[in-house]
Order: sequence, then C-alpha cells, then structure tokens
Amino acid sequence: MRAKKWISLISVLILLSFVSGCKAKEETFTYPVTEKVDVVDDYFGTKVADPYRWLEDDKAENVKQWVEVQNRVTFGYLAKIPFRENIRQRLTEIYNYPRYSAPFRAGEYYFFYKNDGLQNQSVIYVQKGLDGEPRVFLDPNILSPDGTTRARLVGFSHDDRYTTYSRSEGGSDWQEIRVMEIATGQELEDRIQWVKFTGTAWHGNGFYYSGFDKPEEGKELTAANEYQKIFYHKLGTPQSQDKLVYEDREHPRRYHSTQVSEDEKYIFLYISEGTHGNEIYFKDLKAKKAEWVPLQVGFEYNTNVVDNLEDKFVLLTDREAPKSKIVLAEAKNPAPENWVTLVPEKSETVMSASLVGGKMFVSYLKDASTHVFQYDLSGNLEKEIELPALGSAFGFSGKKEDKILFYTFTSFTYPPTIYKYDIPSGRSEVFRKTEVKFNPEDFEAKQVFYASKDGTRIPMFIVHKKGLKLDGKRPTYLYGYGGFTSSLTPSFDVSKIILLENGGVYAMANLRGGGEYGEEWHKAGMLQNKQNVFDDFIAAAEYLIREKYTSPDKLAIAGGSNGGLLVGACMTQRPELFKVALPAVGVMDMLRFHKFTVGWGWVVEYGSSDNEEQFRYLYAYSPLHNIKEGVSYPATLVTTADHDDRVVPAHSFKFIATLQEKHRGKNPVLIRIDTKSGHGASSVTKAIEQLTDTWAFTFQNLGMTTQDK
Repeated sequence: MRAKKWISLISVLILLSFVSGCKAKEETFTYPVTEKVDVVDDYFGTKVADPYRWLEDDKAENVKQWVEVQNRVTFGYLAKIPFRENIRQRLTEIYNYPRYSAPFRAGEYYFFYKNDGLQNQSVIYVQKGLDGEPRVFLDPNILSPDGTTRARLVGFSHDDRYTTYSRSEGGSDWQEIRVMEIATGQELEDRIQWVKFTGTAWHGNGFYYSGFDKPEEGKELTAANEYQKIFYHKLGTPQSQDKLVYEDREHPRRYHSTQVSEDEKYIFLYISEGTHGNEIYFKDLKAKKAEWVPLQVGFEYNTNVVDNLEDKFVLLTDREAPKSKIVLAEAKNPAPENWVTLVPEKSETVMSASLVGGKMFVSYLKDASTHVFQYDLSGNLEKEIELPALGSAFGFSGKKEDKILFYTFTSFTYPPTIYKYDIPSGRSEVFRKTEVKFNPEDFEAKQVFYASKDGTRIPMFIVHKKGLKLDGKRPTYLYGYGGFTSSLTPSFDVSKIILLENGGVYAMANLRGGGEYGEEWHKAGMLQNKQNVFDDFIAAAEYLIREKYTSPDKLAIAGGSNGGLLVGACMTQRPELFKVALPAVGVMDMLRFHKFTVGWGWVVEYGSSDNEEQFRYLYAYSPLHNIKEGVSYPATLVTTADHDDRVVPAHSFKFIATLQEKHRGKNPVLIRIDTKSGHGASSVTKAIEQLTDTWAFTFQNLGMTTQDK
C-alpha cells in the first residue's frame, strides 16, 4: 500500500463548536470538528482515504485532547437527561446482591468466588472441606485504590500445594502471574510479566506458560503482539531464567498454549493461526529427550484434549463432524486415521466434555439451550442430567477421583443457581441459590424462529413482562453477536431488569457465525459469508416489527466487540430500520484491524485487506467505510475505553469522527470513552456507570421514562 505524506498536525486539531445550553431531547448538534489528514491507501487499485488515521495514536497529546472534548460533549448531553440519576440508583440497587461461583477443589481445600454485591471485584475464598469456615484467600479490591485491578486463579500444582493467579490493571489484557501457597495464603516472590491469553500448566516444581516479548514503551496497548512463546518457570527463580520450551520464528502470528495431563505424564502443545482451527503436538514428560509428536496437523479443524486414560487421549473434535464428537487416540498411533469414536456426532452441537469421577459428561446445545449427558468411559450413554428448565448449564468439571461435582444453571428469568451433583447416585441438589431484588414471575421468555433473507431459519429469544400489549409501540432492545463460534444461550442478566420493568422488550438473536448449530453454522457467517450475519440481524428486527412487538422508532440494537461490528454494519446498511444503535468496543475498520495487538488472530474469521479477494468483501461492509454523506443515522452511542488492547479504541474513534462529519439529522451521534477500563468494564463501579449512561441514552431516544410500569 502507498500512503500520501501526512500533513502537519501542529495546527489546531479540534474546534469546540457545539451548541451549548440545548435541551437533551430534540437537540440539534454541531459536533466538534475533527482535523482531517491527507492519507490515502491503495488497495489493489482502489484508493481508500483514511483522513482520521492520526486518531490511531491514542498516546498522542492531540488525541488525548480530542478524547477530552468528545467526552465533554457526551457527558454534557447525558447530564441533561432527567431520569439518568433514577436509572443509576435502580441499577445500584439491583446489582447489590451476593453472587457466587461454584466451588472447585484442590486437595482438601475448596475455592470459590464471591461478590457481596457492590464490590468492584469478586473475592476469592478458600475453606477446608465443604463444611469448613471460608476465609479470604485473595481480595483484588485491595490491590488498587479504584478497584480496577482484576485477579483470577489460573492453575494449581498437581500436589495441591500452590496456585497461580493472574492480575491485570485497568482492564488491559496484559497480565502478571504470581504464585501463592494454598495452606498459608502466603504469596511467593515469583513474578511472570508480559503474558496474555494464558493459563499455567503445572509440572513438578513449576509451570508452563505462554509469553510475549516486552512491547516498546508507550505502545503497550496498541503494538502488534507477535512471537508468542512457551516457557517453563521453576519456582523460586527469576523470570529471566525461565526455560524457552517452544518458539516459531517463521510464523510470528500464531498462538501457542500448553496443557499438562492430570497424571503429569503428557504435555500437549496447541498451535493456532487465529480463533479457528488448531494443531496439537504432545510429548511424554517421563521419557528422556522426548520429541514433539503430532496429534493433529493443519488448521482446518478444532480439536481439544479432554484428558488421558493411561496412554490414550480422549479428544473433543469437529474433524469430519461439524457438530463435534468424542474420540479416543492412542499415544503410539496418534494420527487421525487411527482415532476411534467414543461418542458419535449427533444432531445437537457438542459444547464441552469432561472426565470426572470415572464418568464422562458431555454438554450439548439444542436450539441454543443446554442438555447434559453422562457416559461411561467407553462411550455408553448412562443418563441425561435433568435441568430445571430450558436455559444454560455450565461447570461439570473436576478430577478423576472426585465423587461430586458442581454446576450452575441459569436462564433469562432464572438467576444463577449452583447445584451439587453426586456422581455415584446420579442425584442433583441445590447447593446455593441467588437472591435478586426482583420477581422473576412477573416476566416471561419465549423462543421464536424467523426466516433470514436467504430463507435460513434463525432462532431468537424474546423476554418481556407478562401480559405485555403487543401494539407495535414497545421499546425493544435487540442484541446479537454472530461470530467466532460464540453461542448466545439463555442467561440471567441483572442489567436488563431496568428495561423489562419499564415496559421494554429484550430480544436476543442466534445469528450465523456463532456456534449454536456447529461448525457449518459458524462457516455460514465468516469470511466471504459475513454478510449473512448482518442479514440475520436485520431480519430479526423486521420480524419484531412485523409481529407488532415494536416499530423502527422504538427499536434499539446493541452488541459488543464482534457484536459492535454487527451493529455498525447494520446501522450503515439499514439506517431507517433502527432508532438507537449501541456499538460497544466494535471492530469498525475492517481494513486495518489486523495491524493492532492481537487483531491478526481474527484474519481466519474475517479475512484480510492484504488479500485482494478478501479486501473486496471487507470493504463492502466495513462500518467505517460505509458511512454515507447526508444520511440520517440512528441515535448512536459508541462506547470504548482507553485500556482496551483487544479491539483498540482507534476503531471507535475513527468511526464516530466519520459519523459526526457525515450524519445529517436530529439524532445524536456520540462517543463515551471510559478511563482505566478495557474490553469490558474493569470494575462493578465502572459497569454501573457505563450501564447508567447507555440506558439513559437509550430510554431518552426511544421516548421511555423510568415511570412506565
């Protein structure tokens, strides 16, 4: 590509020329003028201007000034919404309830996470046995004054003496790994820095982990993360002495991770070029000078090691089984042609599998709801685990000798409930219920199916008050994602209560690109088929309008990350169909996403503008490049954060600058840029603040108030 020389940015970049003192409703905006630069890229003969390229440097002083001005306009608008404080108070009230994770065992100790309600971070507790007295093991809330330091356990030594935990600052994906002794709660001096997207695979007196080189100072949150390597860290030694176990200098843009079998005999090396497809190699840790042996080569299929049974490996794979199956591979003959099927592919999609207590538990999705089955280790079906309703169940993990396991069930109107499952008897009992300050009996959830543009049958969940009048006037919030095999399943979300109790409708569409119906469903919404995802979402909106739930003047669309791309694409393709658009941390520049942090890992999902054929379809739907001059777009609140180093803020910055330049109409188009937060709120306080502003903006522009019951 060729780029014209940048013009000088010494000139004044931002002119504060917005109208002050106007009412929030029906305000006519004159937005801050964002300086344009003369940058043009040549993609295979197509000239593409990028006048806001300078906004990619979020550390530059002029970009900081731009952020300050944009936030001043946005928060000035939000401050005039009369019921914004009511929303904040109600969100604070309904968030204030105890939240627990299911317990998980390490030797004689059980760990669990608990948030008392409004704590910024969940606290990690430990107790001796299930009847022991819980004590605080690690409280992330004391690690930073503002509560934006997060911590989670990422591995246990096989002798159950030590655990590793990761801590991250201000919402960044960068982590530091530390070690604690379980019995005493004492923290060791070990520190592992510049890691992300990694756990710790313990072996002997140390662990394996995935690490990157230290980025250039000042570019920690934007520079491309390349050459991920595998290291082994021995306890009590500095990181500088860690042993390099694996690296690939010929392929800088690959992910590498490891897994050690429960008996510590085998280590498995996973290699992927992005978010889809992987290779697997293994090594016998008990053999001298063992070499890496291929288990699966190539990146066409997704395969994971569930566990080993002596010298046989139980694998979950979609190899020649788009909805996945369970197979058995022998260490002596590991090639795929020698794999033996334990649990064959079914009409439902396998989501997970685990070996616990001498049994195999396999979780399936049937029309986006969970069904869990118990098998013996030979693959014979023993029973289905009875769940309380249609919804989502997760957990079912543990060790081979465990006699009990825990799982959590939830649905739209069913707050998370933790169940204890006795493996020998096959009985479940409630271990801990969640008490929330609302009455789930006041609401109902249903599943509908509608036809997309090409006739494909798409499921969608709809939630609202019982007895709600469907007159085409209901404020409706339509949510979607549609990518990376991510499946949207029914779950309880306390933040949606404020919408539902004020007469709104919540709809969640299961779009192609997700994993609800297996790999074929995913492939139908990736690469050159990505437009199918947008068509599915647009068809969901048209269904809600046709069935008298709502109208274009009462419809909001929302999504985050890949879902932010979804919202950006749909609002630029069909701006008249929606009243409000809420793209959060979205991938908006489809021509340059692969140039920042780990964006290269999404090329397998989206394609790359470096490829001529892929450039053509990326350019055709890229939200940034499809904003048209003079069009009236929906009321838009773009949200991002300064520490988002997954989808860098530049996507949102350039999108809103272009939208403010070209949009014509009374609908406000604004951006809310959070600080010390990342690809998701970094604390409960920040979550409530962001939700308050998002709901206030949505209610204001859908003509709602907090008084509508």
